[in-house]
Amino acid sequence: MSDPVSALGGAHFAGAATVREIGPLGMITLRGKGLKGLDKAVKAAVGTKVPAQRRIEVAGANACAWMSPDEYLLILPYDKVAKAMEDIGKGLAEQHHLCVDVSDARAVFRIEGPEAVEVLRKLVPVDLDRLDAGEMRRSRAAQVACALWRDDAGFTLVAFRSVARYVFDLLANAAR
Repeated sequence: MSDPVSALGGAHFAGAATVREIGPLGMITLRGKGLKGLDKAVKAAVGTKVPAQRRIEVAGANACAWMSPDEYLLILPYDKVAKAMEDIGKGLAEQHHLCVDVSDARAVFRIEGPEAVEVLRKLVPVDLDRLDAGEMRRSRAAQVACALWRDDAGFTLVAFRSVARYVFDLLANAAR
């Protein structure tokens, strides 16, 4: 197996806010609804409970984000993905579910600083004043699909790796 490589090699911009690419991160898409043992499987994989609608649960470097009524995004260190997928497979054995490693298909950005919210206001059609810490939104940055959430230090934004440069440039330009 080759070593993981982030989409933009840790690109960084400092302006009205700091924008930086985080990576590589492990990410698993988990789809299933009404599954017995879902809570246990998620807990075994990332150490969090299953989040409520439009929420993200965080435990250290791990997280589980609600993406839709039957979809969750599990976030963890890149080298822990295989074990987490194994744990999920055991926990949800013989039940209809989908568990896919999407680590290499995503790019992750942090937007921090006193003007971080202003940077995102230029790009995402989300009422950021009402986006509380721990709340998750699927939206778009300009015209590109993304997911974002707020924590006490700023925002995390996830986009497809294929548009990583475009998204970083949008964020950096908005932070100028």
